Amino acid sequence: MGLFISDPLFERFAMRALSHALYGGADFGECFVAASQITPGDPDSWFRAWTATADRVCAIAETCAAAGHAVSAREAWLRASNYYRTSWLPLFGAPVEARLVEAFDRESEAFARAAACMEPAVEAVEIPYEGTTLPGYFHRADDSGLPRPTLIATNGYDATVHEAHFAHAVAAVRRGYHCLTFDGPGQGRPLIHQGLVFRPDWEAVVSPVVDYALSRPDVDPQRIALIGWSFGGYLAPRAASGDHRLAACIADPGQWDLLEALRMNLPLPPAVRERLPEIAPADLEALEAQIRSNPYLDWTFRRALWVHGLESLADYFRIAGAYSLKDRAERIRCPTLVAWAEADPIARFADQLFAALQCPRTLVRFTTAEGVGGHCEETGRSLFHQRAYDWLDGVFTSPRTPDPG
Repeated sequence: MGLFISDPLFERFAMRALSHALYGGADFGECFVAASQITPGDPDSWFRAWTATADRVCAIAETCAAAGHAVSAREAWLRASNYYRTSWLPLFGAPVEARLVEAFDRESEAFARAAACMEPAVEAVEIPYEGTTLPGYFHRADDSGLPRPTLIATNGYDATVHEAHFAHAVAAVRRGYHCLTFDGPGQGRPLIHQGLVFRPDWEAVVSPVVDYALSRPDVDPQRIALIGWSFGGYLAPRAASGDHRLAACIADPGQWDLLEALRMNLPLPPAVRERLPEIAPADLEALEAQIRSNPYLDWTFRRALWVHGLESLADYFRIAGAYSLKDRAERIRCPTLVAWAEADPIARFADQLFAALQCPRTLVRFTTAEGVGGHCEETGRSLFHQRAYDWLDGVFTSPRTPDPG
C-alpha cells in the first residue's frame, strides 16, 4: 500500500505532484482528496479526479484575482498548473489524446497567469531555434537589471517548462540566480503542438538557449550554468560537451549510455542482449508481452516512443546508442556535479560518468536514509538544492578564464 494509492504507477505520479508542495505547487489536502477519488489501474478516473481538483483550484484563483488578491490568485494558479500536468501523465503517448492536449493547454494558461502575478515578474520568452521557437520562462532574481549568474534548466522525458519552476527556478532565485527554463524538442509544447521530437546532439538545442541568455544585459556571460534532471542527466552533460560557454553543469542524475541502460535493465535473453541494437521482431515478443502486462513498463515505453517519434520497441533499441556520453564526457571542460540517488535506477551509471570526466568534478550521493533516495531526489528537493546550489555558489565565486571555444 502506497501513501496515496495501491497502484505503483499512480503512486509514483501522485508523489511527484505532492513533491512540489515545497515550492508552492501543491497542497497536501488537495492531493489526498484527488487520490481518494481514483480507482487503481483506471487512467480515466485519474484524469477526472486531478482535472476536477485543478478546475476547483483554478476557480479559486479567478475569484481571488477578480477581488484584487494577487498573491492568493498566484498561489492557486501555480497549484492548478501542477494538477493539470498531473492529470495527463497516464495518457502520455501516441496516438495523442485530445484530453491530454486540452489539459496541457490549461496547465500552460494557469502557469502563465501565475507568472504574471509574480514579483519579480516571470517573463515568458520565445527562444529562436531552427526556423521556429522554443518556449521558456526567465525568472529574475531581482529587478535591478544588473548582470546576475544564471541557471539554465533542461527537462527530461515528460516534465514541462512549468514544472521546472518548482524543480529548479524557485530555489535558484532565492539564492540570487536568474533561472531560464525551457522546453526543447520532445518536451512540452514543442512535442505536443509543434511535433518536434528528441535529438541526441542536445548541444544543438542548448546553444541557441545560451545565445538567447547572452543577448540579455541582465545575464552575466561568465556565470551561466546548465542543470538537467531525469533524462536531462544525459542531455545536460551532452550539451556541455559541445558548448564551452557554460561555466558549470549539473547532471541529476548522472547518466551514461541509453542502450547500455536498456541492455542491463530489461529481461532479455543473453543472446539477444549481446546482439543489441540489432534485433529481430521475434526477439522482442516475450519482452513486449511482459511490458504490456506491467502498467509501469507499458507507460514507460509508450512515453519513450512518442518523445522520440518512433513506431516500435525495435526502433527504440536502434536509436538508443546515439544517446551516449562514451565519446563525449572527456570533452566537457566546465566544473560538473554528478548526482547519484540510492534508489533511483536511472542513476545506475552515475559513477561511470563521473569516472570519465576530465574536468573539475564532484559526485554527490543521496540516500534513502536521508529521505532523498528516489528518482531525482523528488521527496527531498530542499536537500538536493542545498548541496547542488551550494556547490554552484562555489563555482560562480571562483575566477574563470573565458573559454575561446
